[in-house]
Amino acid sequence: MRSPARALIQSAALAFICLLAVPAAFGSDRDALIFGMLLVGPHNDHGWSQAHYEGGRYVEEKLPGSRMIYIDKVNPADRPGLTIPMVVDDLVDKGAQLIIGNSDDMKDGIREAATQHPEVKFIHISGDDVLTGSAPENLSNLMGRMEYGKMMAGFTAGLTSSSGRVAYLGPLINEETRRLAVASYLGARHAWTAVRGKPAEEFKFKVSWIGFWFNIPGVTADPTQVVRNFFDTGYDVVLSGIDTNEALILANQKRAEGSAVYALPYDYIGSCTSAPDACLGVPYYNWGPDYVRIAKSVMNGSWKQAWTWSNPDWKDINSADSSAIGFAAGPALSAENRSRLDSFIADLGSGRLNLFTGPLNYQDGSVYLKTGEIATDKQIWYLQQLLQGMEGASK
Repeated sequence: MRSPARALIQSAALAFICLLAVPAAFGSDRDALIFGMLLVGPHNDHGWSQAHYEGGRYVEEKLPGSRMIYIDKVNPADRPGLTIPMVVDDLVDKGAQLIIGNSDDMKDGIREAATQHPEVKFIHISGDDVLTGSAPENLSNLMGRMEYGKMMAGFTAGLTSSSGRVAYLGPLINEETRRLAVASYLGARHAWTAVRGKPAEEFKFKVSWIGFWFNIPGVTADPTQVVRNFFDTGYDVVLSGIDTNEALILANQKRAEGSAVYALPYDYIGSCTSAPDACLGVPYYNWGPDYVRIAKSVMNGSWKQAWTWSNPDWKDINSADSSAIGFAAGPALSAENRSRLDSFIADLGSGRLNLFTGPLNYQDGSVYLKTGEIATDKQIWYLQQLLQGMEGASK
């Protein structure tokens, strides 16, 4: 039995979310598809959650009669007492036929909600319930192959660094964040050694984790202070792996003080606008094309459960209509390095270059990939540690 106090808290929380579920546009009873979106951060964070929000707006633009309703800042710090099933109940009451949850932390709640609403289709971003067999029939998983984008970002950092000291601002530690940090390292190391011809022993790559996807005062490490420490200890390029732009903002401030430092934000195509002079580029997600494909399948009854790991469109990685992953070169990237980046992207796309090729060892010295061995999707997805050559915690 629920205690009266607990019941009161949950009732208040539910009443609160009824006010929070925001329609992106006003609709009518003739809506062809109402889809709901649960965003872990603010919908205008210039990062991860905004990329998803813009993907939802793309669906509304491309599919007449579709309408998005969303709730942002769905996390324990911003919405204490709020559970994923409670939020989903509200979205379903408002007519949602498709619901997207955009954070790994929502995994258990999305699975529970999908079980409670078998008539509704669910997409859990970055999850693997379909792979592990734990997903109910109405739940699919979707993720973009950001490993390519991070290799591009790392390559850009390795081309630009004067000191050979590149840093990575990480969120919490899990398989996703490890593999993205590793992809960044592999790209940066390739630029430093194979392209610039500099000694591997002169290259340093440090990872510091703040504990969550964005700053929560009193809970996480302060990302601004972490980045400040990077710059103060000789790291001159910082790659961000968190949802917000502290690394870029601080790099811009340090440049104004005379320091030759740079940053690469993450997630959202428009991130460089916060501080263009310090921005070497941004690897970003373009959720719109996959969201349109999924929404169409719900509308026409062809939806099937799937685990999807979407590639860039190598014909044009920055195509808004076809590429799940892009890289927007920043104003601070030199013309020479932009040309080198274009060649690197072409080599990745053609398969001529695969940086997930052995020999590669884990941090503890155990073998990740033998000489000449190319990593399988599963070996990349379930990466267990950072690699030798990287400084930072793996677990």
